Amino acid sequence: MSGNDSILKIANVTKKFRGLVAVNDVSFDLYNGEILGLVGPNGAGKTTLLNVINGIYKPDSGRILFEGSDITGLKPEFICKKGIARTFQITRLFVNMTVLENVMSGAMFGRKNLSSFKEAREKALETLKFVGFPIEKKDIVAGSLNVVEMKRVELARSLLTDPKLILLDEPATGLNPSELSIMIDLIRKLNSTGVTVLVVDHNMRFIMNVAQRLIVLHYGQKIAEGAPKEIANNEAVIEAYLGEKYVF
Repeated sequence: MSGNDSILKIANVTKKFRGLVAVNDVSFDLYNGEILGLVGPNGAGKTTLLNVINGIYKPDSGRILFEGSDITGLKPEFICKKGIARTFQITRLFVNMTVLENVMSGAMFGRKNLSSFKEAREKALETLKFVGFPIEKKDIVAGSLNVVEMKRVELARSLLTDPKLILLDEPATGLNPSELSIMIDLIRKLNSTGVTVLVVDHNMRFIMNVAQRLIVLHYGQKIAEGAPKEIANNEAVIEAYLGEKYVF
């Protein structure tokens, strides 16, 4: 954590789908320069909350403040322009476009309007190298990539929007142990450049190692908040989610 300034404030946010309360009166702060993990069982409301933050859903009540400004209910493209990027649990690439074209497309929606096609291309190549994507594959269609490669391309595209905050939805899904370690290093490297990270994942080895602090949701409610070691020993979290104490 680089400081105690709140970059994102979630204030009493509730989101319902007909009779189902998916997110129930959730409040927390995300601090500038932090890697915050959001965990909980399937159906806990984690992805719904990310969708509310980046404007896919409008909350039924509550407020979302980004750098002190109320962004509640803004459309995703405006939230992206303000500096919040997003990746998805199931990657959403343009499968018939090349890797390079996919990444360059991020430049159209970001905080900075790149001055030329050439500048966008150079930035895209630089970002692909940053995320560890094999550059010799830059001209193949994205639909032919494996899961790990797709995740890297989606992350690179998100980074081309020049975010201050990035929301990562299950970046460890489908990764083997060595790929998991590489992803942890990549998120730390990204964070060291000044990007704040909010990450959702089910893989406890991954989330306990990468996050500096954790928020736990259960049936849409926040049941715990604290450092990974505190969460690992929290009886309510063990009962609702972990099943047993997590051993570091």
